[in-house]
Amino acid sequence: MQFVLLENISELEYAMKESLRALKTNIQFCGDDIQTILVTSTIPNEGKSTVTIDLARSLTESGKRVLLVDTDMRKSVLIGRLRAKNAAGGEIYGLSHFLSGQRKLDEVLYSTDIQKLSIIFAGPSVPNPTEILDKKYFRELIDFGKEHFDYVLLDCAPLGAAIDAAVAAKYCDGAIMVIAQGIASGRMISGAKKQLEASGVRILGAVLNKVKIKKSEYGHYYGSYYGSYYGSKERS
Repeated sequence: MQFVLLENISELEYAMKESLRALKTNIQFCGDDIQTILVTSTIPNEGKSTVTIDLARSLTESGKRVLLVDTDMRKSVLIGRLRAKNAAGGEIYGLSHFLSGQRKLDEVLYSTDIQKLSIIFAGPSVPNPTEILDKKYFRELIDFGKEHFDYVLLDCAPLGAAIDAAVAAKYCDGAIMVIAQGIASGRMISGAKKQLEASGVRILGAVLNKVKIKKSEYGHYYGSYYGSYYGSKERS
């Protein structure tokens, strides 16, 4: 395992911390059999990567060992957003290197300066992400994550742009959809939900993101996260 520095991890506002705490609590009450969790959205720019990163950090603050896997091998933003740098210098290898057989798992696995958080970045874009996500190497990665970490969070491409998340979902215990307020239509969201259901994964709930919160005695906030979470038994 190598080490990577994350230079763009900012402190969260109180309201965001409280929202993350509620999400984390709901996940834990879904049962101890929920260990590998896929996070996706309907379309780009709904904030799924931000939610995944900060959920991972929130879980580590509870003492959980977390592996964050960036599976968006089409248009990943994680390295750039975190301004990640290999502490040893040189290239940061990623998931596409491992799934294509170019690198071993320990060569793409990075511990971070956030205690108990490890990351596998997406790596270079590939022409066939759906195909290589369905190979034995991905199953090996999931098995490794479940053995060595308390939670494995998968940041996946939006379902409205690609079916990668539906493929990866077959190997996960649960899925969370990130839905930005006023962006995707109800029909698009319903279609993405049906794609996940077809994979057989348990949908744990949804995060309503980018919610405008009314001014109160605490001032005015524009929520970068969510306003609600619904359990897997609910239907819409």
